[in-house]
Amino acid sequence: PPRPRRDALHPHLPERLQHRLLDNFFSVLSCVVSVPFYTGFLPLLFWSGHGKLARQMTLLLAFCDYLGNAVKDLVSAPRPCSPPVRRVTATEDEKENAMEYGLPSSHALNTVCLMGYMLHYVLTYGPCDGFMIATGLSLAFMLVTLIGIARVYLGMHSLTDVIAGISFGIVILAFWLVVHDHVDAFVVSGQNVTFFWASLSLVMCFAYPRPEFPTPSFEFHTAFNGVAFGIVYGVQQTYTRFHGPEAPLILSHQLPLLAYAGRVLVGIPTILAVKSCSKALSKWLLPVMCSTLGIPTVSSCYVPALKPSDIGGGSGNKDEAKQAGGYLQRVFSLFPQKAYDVDTGIRFVQYAGLAWSVVDLVPVIFTHLNL
Repeated sequence: PPRPRRDALHPHLPERLQHRLLDNFFSVLSCVVSVPFYTGFLPLLFWSGHGKLARQMTLLLAFCDYLGNAVKDLVSAPRPCSPPVRRVTATEDEKENAMEYGLPSSHALNTVCLMGYMLHYVLTYGPCDGFMIATGLSLAFMLVTLIGIARVYLGMHSLTDVIAGISFGIVILAFWLVVHDHVDAFVVSGQNVTFFWASLSLVMCFAYPRPEFPTPSFEFHTAFNGVAFGIVYGVQQTYTRFHGPEAPLILSHQLPLLAYAGRVLVGIPTILAVKSCSKALSKWLLPVMCSTLGIPTVSSCYVPALKPSDIGGGSGNKDEAKQAGGYLQRVFSLFPQKAYDVDTGIRFVQYAGLAWSVVDLVPVIFTHLNL
């Protein structure tokens, strides 16, 4: 029998609007503004000497990631149904994104916030005239528009999702522009910053809505929650040495392009190695700590020995917790004896270790190598 026309299969996207070049262009564009891209781009920004911009973009992205993903899981509005909508997932990251809920669009939200903050930073600390303002606003508007079109074209979001993401992003950006100087001053010179941020990170891990069905949104939030903590802790330790206003800027006589390329070649493998070591260490250490404290745990992927079927938070775990001695064990026995996913802690630690190495360990190596 004759094959049905694509219009009939995908009425939301006529065949004349579908093309492989558009598929590739919008897929690449979506990757450029994705969270994995920013995790690679932000270290380069730190090492270029623009420490304040890098700090603020990291914390803003973590803030956006938490709020955007929390609203997604709270609302639990599905993405456009495919089929009939044609969905293009060219990368593994996009396939994982497709498992999340749809409203609001994280890509649109993050693009509004980060492009808006970058434009604010450039116009505040760089040349500011009518031409620069018009150019910056035009570029930001064009990128946000293209991202919105891309998410609808790729079948990842509806127009409502995109509009909600842009609107939510404008609100978050407006709030951040009010508080960002206070946040940065607290991070670089405040008192008890590490303890406060560790407490905040813990609260953000627990104060997260439970979606109708499990999605990767919480995993993404946990990763960037760890990144934010690692950056704050590392900057607290090394601000006066590496991240102050006197830090050499890229393309200056103190940091020529060749030296910056050397930083990248040394820094990227180092932070990846630290991430791998942090993951391996936490996979061994966290289950041991939880067992010592009598906290029942499960692991969905990182620790095969802790299968959900093995530990269910039943009476056996309660008896074991009661038999464990020590003050901390008695304290933890007061909490509900459900099994906690140790993967959350492992993911947090590995990304915190990666972020710490970006602003602490790697700059120390640069100093020894005269980079």
